[in-house]
Amino acid sequence: FGFAGREILLPVGIVLKALIDTSDREIFASLTCCYSDKRERGKGVVSTQLIGERTQIILDEVRALSLFTRTQCLVHIGKYFRSAMEGFEKDDYETVAEAVIKDHILVHLQNDNHAKFNLLIFMLQKLYALVDQTTSPDNPDALQFQEALLPGHLITVFLKDRIQDWLQKSKRLIMEEITKNKSFELNNSLEIRKFLSKYTTSVGRAIETLIKVGRANSQSMLDLPQREGMTIQAERLNFHRYISHFRSVHRGSSFAKMRTTTVRKLLPESWGFLCPVHTPDGEPCGLLNHMTSICRISSCYNSEGAIKDFQKIKDKLLVELVRGGMIPLLPKMEHTGPPEVLHVHLDGCIVGSIASAKIEEVVNYLRRLKLLAHPATPEDLEVGYVPLSLGGAYPGLYLFTSPARFVRPVKNLVSLPDGETRIELIGPFEQAFMEIRCPDGGDGGRKKEFPATHEEIHPTAILSVVANLTPWSDHNQSPRNMYQCQMAKQTMGFCGQALKYRTDVKAFHLQTPQSPIVRTATYKKYHMDEFPSGTNAIVAVLSYTGYDMEDAMILNKSAVDRGMFRGDIFQTECIDLSAKRTENVPEIFAKSPLSRDTDNVIDSDGLPRVGETVVPYEQYYSIYNTLTGAIRPVRLKGTEPAAIDYVALNGTNSKGSLQKVNIRLRRKRNPIIGDKFSSRHGQKGVCSQLWPDIDMPFSANTGMRPDLIINPHAFPSRMTIAMLIESIAAKAGSVHGKFIDATPFASSVKEDGENRCKYDSIVDELGPMLASYGFNHHGTEVLYSGLFGTELQFEIFIGPVYYQRLRHMVSDKFQVRTTGRIDQVTKQPIGGRKHGGGIRFGEMERDALLAHGASYLLHDRLHTCSDYHVADVCSLCGSLLSATVIKSDTQKKSKRHLLGVNTVRPAKNFTCQACQTNKGMETVAMPYVFRYLAAELAAMNIKLDLRLSNRREAPPSNESC
Repeated sequence: FGFAGREILLPVGIVLKALIDTSDREIFASLTCCYSDKRERGKGVVSTQLIGERTQIILDEVRALSLFTRTQCLVHIGKYFRSAMEGFEKDDYETVAEAVIKDHILVHLQNDNHAKFNLLIFMLQKLYALVDQTTSPDNPDALQFQEALLPGHLITVFLKDRIQDWLQKSKRLIMEEITKNKSFELNNSLEIRKFLSKYTTSVGRAIETLIKVGRANSQSMLDLPQREGMTIQAERLNFHRYISHFRSVHRGSSFAKMRTTTVRKLLPESWGFLCPVHTPDGEPCGLLNHMTSICRISSCYNSEGAIKDFQKIKDKLLVELVRGGMIPLLPKMEHTGPPEVLHVHLDGCIVGSIASAKIEEVVNYLRRLKLLAHPATPEDLEVGYVPLSLGGAYPGLYLFTSPARFVRPVKNLVSLPDGETRIELIGPFEQAFMEIRCPDGGDGGRKKEFPATHEEIHPTAILSVVANLTPWSDHNQSPRNMYQCQMAKQTMGFCGQALKYRTDVKAFHLQTPQSPIVRTATYKKYHMDEFPSGTNAIVAVLSYTGYDMEDAMILNKSAVDRGMFRGDIFQTECIDLSAKRTENVPEIFAKSPLSRDTDNVIDSDGLPRVGETVVPYEQYYSIYNTLTGAIRPVRLKGTEPAAIDYVALNGTNSKGSLQKVNIRLRRKRNPIIGDKFSSRHGQKGVCSQLWPDIDMPFSANTGMRPDLIINPHAFPSRMTIAMLIESIAAKAGSVHGKFIDATPFASSVKEDGENRCKYDSIVDELGPMLASYGFNHHGTEVLYSGLFGTELQFEIFIGPVYYQRLRHMVSDKFQVRTTGRIDQVTKQPIGGRKHGGGIRFGEMERDALLAHGASYLLHDRLHTCSDYHVADVCSLCGSLLSATVIKSDTQKKSKRHLLGVNTVRPAKNFTCQACQTNKGMETVAMPYVFRYLAAELAAMNIKLDLRLSNRREAPPSNESC
């Protein structure tokens, strides 16, 4: 068990005897009750004859320590833990041991030691069954053995830990004061309040840090595998991203550092609870998952919003279990077990046993009570019945009513008195042992001995909210659907309806959004038209002009001029002068009274005027120092102009002066070469050319020109067939003036009567719709070249496709440098776009230039344009660091001139300090970092000797170096 953030090991025999007054015989009988000599290895047999020998080893270990009674075991435990238990220094060993058992061993059972004893016996029996290979191990990575950590639970536990720490510190201060001051009285409330208020701010500051930064600083670690990353910022980039934050489930940052891939695998137990598509690629793949659209987390509230009384629910449920045939458990474990009798667990507590021949009736009885909304069975009750098997999971009936569990609705096929089909909430633990069929009307290869008891509501129930918005995702390759789930959260669209009054740090806004012609049923369900994220563009699949290679795409310049994909970026700057002030000198927003510039952006209150355009390095607000009276204007940073979109006042000081404001800047971002776009099927690409409208190909039937041209090589390897179907469906929907339903797996739903589909495929259904208006059955058209006016040789696939503009724009990413800042140590250009640095020319780039034979270009990049340096080297001794400047009287006088006018500096004369001569001095061009290397080696007493091609011999000397 865990204790103060550490793992503690105690002999299980000592713990069993310390829990209740029991004898070795009772422990032996309780552990071996599930084995009988009459039963051989068969169905449901979970124990072998070795269990008696293992039990004897446990009891001999306790007997070897001379521990025979409960009191002796408690004293033994208390000796080891009294020094580590804070606040129990003066208590006896038994009290310390009772506190350890209560607070650290099976804490969910609180003070019921008999329940802890029974559960510990059950755990040992299950462990022995696993060792004997009569049962299968539980997978800790499976969802059926996990629950969610809810924010309320985390904050409550952390607040409890901080309050306990605050009370312990306050107690320590009071005890120290009592020791120092003998006249101190505990009845004096003012003095006590003084000590209690000393650390009160630490509690609020810790909770604020947890919510703001996500760091939970606690010495006990709160039984959590990590301390940081507890919170994420709910970004309002678009509605898809915002809603995904509240449907995400992260396994934990500690698993991201593990080299094993088992924690990332998609297991069958997650069916219907976690989306198999909506997970990012890269480092968090498989760790950051999203719940399906119908999955939810059980909580402390019922469907009516009232708080559940869990104790009352358990009492009523126990009554119904007894009525169904359960035998209540006596204070001690009864001497029986599988396969004749199966134990009943209620929220981790063994409450009784049921005969294995009767347990299925009890399970059906409980499910019937759930459907009838009986008060004894809450709607999210999980009835996990594990049947008898050969080497399968350990059998038993496991009931769960606690919060923080995953639940999802399915149809229960049991006929009720009213004859209606009811919806039942099930959990991941019970789902693995249930018979649930798909809604296609088939049996799924199920045998007659195992008829289906439940049915899925709809095939799309296995997908998340964002994954459900992809049209006909069942016709795409799985990785493409994963990419779309990520790119849908990066689209430039409508981030909110109240954009006028929002002050997000960064927001993207699309000026001309459209509603998609092809949409899924989920699109209407979640009212996604209120947050559109793209445009219906006429897309031609054509290799045209060569500018569409490698996912590049050609945009119609006239369509962009008409407003297609035009957008804005809103950036909010929060300025708090009260937090920035130094030396208690208050600063406020104000304009200089001497300024009479009416054309200035700054208004009379020192803040910018709304609607004004500010160019880079122009003043747009000013700050007034109340002590010195100085006015300090602030200039706009960056390289592109911005418009003042919104100015919000956040507060004033005690004198009514402005000290905190939010200034929102708006920057236009029209589509340019290098911006990123994508369809709803993971077909992402970059704009490579804005082609004039007169040069674009045009249709022979309608004369329409495409808004966007993509390369046909984008389809064969990626197999995004749904994008081709969307183009045909959108063309059919546009000519008929109606939206097309593109819900995936629609053909897998059984329909009777008039709703039965008459077509074998989607194309057979959409083709006649196109043909009725004179279009080709398969969506192709004859196009004419915009350059030559001749008919293209083949028919071109063309039609409307819903395209999205992504947040990745070349204006935010381009990096160029001629000259600029350099590193002070190596004299090389610094890196980073923010600081005006260059792009690193690394080893692989060097190899590429060498392979091309461009050695002069390599010399130019890595030497001439980097850290070019001319060094003075002594050809006699080969030293690079021993050159010194000789200053003559002429050079000293040249610095002084009439009226202080500088003269031309004469050439410097260098001499070698080691050779004491200037005859062998030569100038050598080299990278400065080589000189730095020589200096570093010299600091380690290593001399770097340069041998020049025109090296001279050193003059003879009597002294040796």
